[in-house]
Amino acid sequence: MIRNYIEEANFEDTGFSYTLSLISGKHKMVILYCLMEYEPVRFNELKRYLKNISDKTLSSNLKELEKDRLIVRKEYPQIPPKVEYSLSDRGRSLMKVLDQLCVWGEENKN
Repeated sequence: MIRNYIEEANFEDTGFSYTLSLISGKHKMVILYCLMEYEPVRFNELKRYLKNISDKTLSSNLKELEKDRLIVRKEYPQIPPKVEYSLSDRGRSLMKVLDQLCVWGEENKN
């Protein structure tokens, strides 16, 4: 089915390609999963969940996910600054797809 879909259209113009562009990279799916499990989450909490990620990489990924409207960044007007991240409605709808990847992985990892 995917092959026929790709053959009929330029791959870059497919919904499949668009979805992959939103979640591509080493950390984005893990960030989304953490937000699904623990939201809202602060920057340092995400860093602890992801373990081996630099501040710059995490910040860049969060900005991209926010730009793609998959997450919401909420900044509180206080000192010291407090920022929390959570899934947007659009991000929650993507989690249905990512959840199916987890189900498939559990069924086929042996």
